[in-house]
Amino acid sequence: MASATKRKPSARSSLAAQIEPRLRLAKAADRKARLAELYEAAEEAGVAARLKTLLDRHDGLGAFVASVSEYAPFLRSLMLGEPARLIALLGKNPKGSLDRLVTGTADAWRLDDRDGLMAALRRARQEAALLIGLADLGGVWSVSDVVAALSGFADASVAATARFLLSDLHREGKIKLPDPEQPDVGSGWIILGMGKSGAGELNYSSDIDLIVLFDHDVAPLADPDEAAAVFIRLTKQLVHILSEHTADGYVFRTDLRLRPDPGATNIAISTEAALQYYESFGQNWERAALIKARPVAGDVAAGEAFLAELTPYIWRKYLDYAAIADIHSIKRQIHDFRGHEEIAVAGHNIKLGRGGIREIEFFVQTQQLIAGGRNPELRGRATLDMLAGLAEGGWIDEQARDDMSASYCELRQIEHCLQMINDEQTHTLPATDEELDIVARMAGARSLAAFKKALPVTLARVRDRYGELFEAAPSLTSKLGSLVFTGDDDDPDTLNTLEGLGFRTPEQVSRTIRTWHYGRYPATRSTAARERLTEFVPALLETLATTDNADAALAAFDRFLSRLPAGVQLFSLLTSNPSLLGLLATMMASAPRMTEVVVHRAHVLDALIEPAFFGRVPSRETLEPRLAASLEEAPDYEDILDRARIFGQEQAFLIGVRVLAGTLDAGRAGIAFTDLADVLVSALFDAARREFESIHGKIARGKVAVVAMGKLGGREMTAASDLDLIFLYDFDEKASESSGDRPLAAAQYFARLTQRLLAALSAPTAEGTLYEVDFRLRPSGNAGPLATHIDAFATYQAKDAWTWEHMALTRARPIAGDKALMTRAAKEIAGALAQKRQPKKTRASILDMRALLEEEKGGGGAWDLKQAPGGLIDIEFIAQYLQLTRGVQHPEILSTETEASLAAATKAGVLSRGDSEILLPALRLHQTLMQILRLCVEEPFDPEKVPRGMLELLARAAAMPDFARLDHHLRETEAAVRACFERLIGPLSAASEQTE
Repeated sequence: MASATKRKPSARSSLAAQIEPRLRLAKAADRKARLAELYEAAEEAGVAARLKTLLDRHDGLGAFVASVSEYAPFLRSLMLGEPARLIALLGKNPKGSLDRLVTGTADAWRLDDRDGLMAALRRARQEAALLIGLADLGGVWSVSDVVAALSGFADASVAATARFLLSDLHREGKIKLPDPEQPDVGSGWIILGMGKSGAGELNYSSDIDLIVLFDHDVAPLADPDEAAAVFIRLTKQLVHILSEHTADGYVFRTDLRLRPDPGATNIAISTEAALQYYESFGQNWERAALIKARPVAGDVAAGEAFLAELTPYIWRKYLDYAAIADIHSIKRQIHDFRGHEEIAVAGHNIKLGRGGIREIEFFVQTQQLIAGGRNPELRGRATLDMLAGLAEGGWIDEQARDDMSASYCELRQIEHCLQMINDEQTHTLPATDEELDIVARMAGARSLAAFKKALPVTLARVRDRYGELFEAAPSLTSKLGSLVFTGDDDDPDTLNTLEGLGFRTPEQVSRTIRTWHYGRYPATRSTAARERLTEFVPALLETLATTDNADAALAAFDRFLSRLPAGVQLFSLLTSNPSLLGLLATMMASAPRMTEVVVHRAHVLDALIEPAFFGRVPSRETLEPRLAASLEEAPDYEDILDRARIFGQEQAFLIGVRVLAGTLDAGRAGIAFTDLADVLVSALFDAARREFESIHGKIARGKVAVVAMGKLGGREMTAASDLDLIFLYDFDEKASESSGDRPLAAAQYFARLTQRLLAALSAPTAEGTLYEVDFRLRPSGNAGPLATHIDAFATYQAKDAWTWEHMALTRARPIAGDKALMTRAAKEIAGALAQKRQPKKTRASILDMRALLEEEKGGGGAWDLKQAPGGLIDIEFIAQYLQLTRGVQHPEILSTETEASLAAATKAGVLSRGDSEILLPALRLHQTLMQILRLCVEEPFDPEKVPRGMLELLARAAAMPDFARLDHHLRETEAAVRACFERLIGPLSAASEQTE
C-alpha cells in the first residue's frame, strides 16, 4: 500500500516506462478479453498499430492496462471511448501531461460560448481522471501526488469557470473589471475551497465544498445595489457549469452547504455578513472547517484579506480545550447516526467509520484548534504536513506521527481505488469477498486474506491514537468506588468512597460538590461548565486526597472555584490534562499567590500544556520569535498590549511552576524571569515607538536607549520584581521639533515617548498588567526629567552622582532601543564605574546608606530576606563596594550579576576564599528562598500564618530536612554574612556622618 513519499522518476520518462508491477493482475482470461476489447476500439479509431507498438515496447504494460480495464468500469469506459487519448497519456511523461492539462483547463475561459466551455471542462476531466488513475494504480505517483493532481485540476476548473462568467458579465456592462485579461483580479467575487478542496487533498471522485462570498468594497459593479443579485446569479451559473451532467459527464459535484447558516442564507453572501455571523454565532465545528479554507478561484487577494480578518475567530489567543468536546461530539454523532462504531473490513466506511480517515483529520484539526492560536506553524491545511508539525512541536510523539501518516496514506489509497471503479463518491468497502478482492488487488495487497488482515490493524491503530486524545468518556466512578453527587441527599456509597480516599468529613465534601452542580458559583452556572466539571471530579478528588490534608485541600479548591469568573475553559483543560490537577493541588497547598493568578487569569495554565516549552527553560532565543509571531497578528496597538500581557503572564507562570516543582534553581529562574522581561520591554518599546511616531513623527537623528537597573539589570528578577529603568536619548541639536502631524519639541518628545513606554509596560488592560515600572534611579531621581540626554547622563555620572547612584550603576545594562546609543550608554556606564575613588569616603558612604536602610526598613526579622542584617542587601553592598573600590585595578570583577562579580573577585584575590565560602552560598540560599516567597505570598512572610505546604516547599528548596532546620540555618547564615560585611566594609556603628 502507498507511502507518503515516492522515488522521483526521470523527467523525460513516459508514464508507460514508469508503471510498476504493483497492481495484482486480473485472471489471464479476463485480461485477454479486455485487451481484445481495447484493440477493437483502437481499430475503429485507426490507432491499433500505435497501441500495439506501445504495449509491445513495455513488458507487462498490456497486462496492466487490461487489469485496470477489468477492475474499473469507469476507467474502461474512458480508455474505450478514446483510445488515442490513452496512447498519448501512456507515451508522455505524466507530470508534463498534468501540467499541460491544468494550464489548458485554466485557460478555457477564453472559449466563446458556455456550451463550448462545459464540453472542454468535461473532456479535460476525463483526461485527468484517466491520467491520475493510471499513475496511481501503476505506482507512479504517491498519495500526496495524487491528491495534489486532483486538487490542482479542480482549482483550474473552478477558476476557468469563474473567469468565463466574470468576463461575460463584463461584456454585458454589469461589472467594470480592472483588467479584462485577468477577469478574477479585483472582481470582489470570492470562492473559497473548503475541506479537502481547501487542503489540496481531494479524493478521486470528490465533491468540492465551496463558500462563495462577495466584497461590496472591492466589486466594481455598475450598480452596487445589485451586488447580491449579481453574485447569486453568478454562483448558480458556476454550480451549473461544473455539476450539470451532459453527454460528456460532469466536472465536479459542488456543495455550498458549509457557508454560514446555509438554511437561512443565499448561496453567495457578502463578506460583511459572513464576518458578522462568524464573530457572533460561529460554532467550533465551523472554526475547524475554516482551518482548511483557501481562496481557489475568483478574487484571490480579496479572499486572502477575508481569511486574514477571520484569523482571531479561527485561532484563539488561548489554548482552546473547550473546543474539543464540540468537535468530538460531531464524530460521536457520525458514529451514532451511521452505525460506524465497530472496526470491520466488509462494509466498513473507511472515511467515517472507526479508525477511518475522518478520525485522522479530527486528530489533527482539534490539536490545531487548541494550539494554533499560539503556534502559527500549526495553521497549515495539509494533514500530513500538520502531523509533521505537531510532532516537531512536541504535541505528539514521532511514533504517533508515523502511525497516523502511514495510516492516512493507506486509507486514502483504498478510498481512491473504491472510487475509480465506478466514479462514485463512496467510502464503503464492498460486502462480498468477490468485490473486496477487486479493491484489494487495486490497492496492491498480496491477497484478499492479507488485505483482510492488514486493514483492521490500520483501523485499530488510528482508533487507538484518536482515543488517546479525545475519547476519555466522563466517568462517575473512581477506581475506589462510586462518586455520585446528584440529588439532595448524600449517596451512601459515595460517602464510603470519600472516606476511603482519606477525607475526614465526607458529608461536607459531598455537600460542597453538590453546591458546584447546583450552579451557585459563576464558574459552574452554565450547563456546559457543569458537564465539564462532572468529567474531572473523580480525578480531582483522588488528586486532592494525596495531599497531607484532603479536606483542607478541597476547601481551598472550593474557595478557588467560588472566585473563578468562568469555568468551561479551565474544566475542559483539566479534563484533557489530568496531570494538571496535581499541580493545581500543589499550588493551593503551598502557593496562595500563584493560586490567585490562576483565579484571575486561568489561561496561564495554557503555558504548562505546550510540550515544546515545558521541557526546557524558555530562553531569549525561543521567546523572541514566539512573542513576535503573536504581536504580528494584532490588528491594533491595544491588541498588541493585550497579547504581550497574555504572553508575559503565561511565561512567567511557567517559570514559577518550574521553581515550585524543583526543576529550576533560583539562579536560572532569575535569568529566565529577566530574559522574559528583556524580550517584553524590547518588543513593547518598539511597538510604543511606532505608535508614537505615527502621531508625532520623528526627531532628526533621534536615538534612544532603555537601560535596565536593579534586579532587571542584575538578571536576578523574581515573579514579583518591578522594572527599574533609565531612558536615555540623543538627537540632532539643530532639530527644533519632531516631524509629525502633532510635532513636539525635543525634550518633550522624548519625555512623552518615555511615558508611552511606561504605559505599555504597566497600564492595566483587559488582560491585566505586566510590570510595575520605576524610573527613580534616573539622574537626580524624581527631581530630574523622565528622559535624560546622553550627554547630561555622562556629565552627571562624572561630576554629580552620589556613591549610592554609582552602586546602582554597577547593575546598569542597556536592553532596548537603538544599538548605537545602547553601545554609547554602555561605554558611559563603564567610564563612570572606572573613576578613581577614595576608599575611605566610599566606605563611609556605603555604611551611611546601609545604616539608613536598616533604620527605615529593618526590623522584619531573619525572614525579611532582603533587609535583614546579613540579608541580600548586605551581600549586594559587599559586591558593589568591591567593584567601586577595586574595579579599576581588576575590571574583571565588574559585572551586573552579584554572583558573577563575587566569583570573579574571589578568583582575582580581591575577596578571600573564606569570605567567598560564606557569601556565595548565602547569596544562593537567599535567592532561592526569595524566588519561592515571591511566588507564594504577597504579604511579609510569617511562618505562623502560611500553609504547611509552603513551609515544606521552602525546606525542600533549601535542601533542609524540615522548616525548623531551615530557619536555624538561615539565622546562622545571616549572622555570618553580617560578620563578613563588618570585616570588609565596617560596622554600622562606625557609619560616617560625612555627607557627599
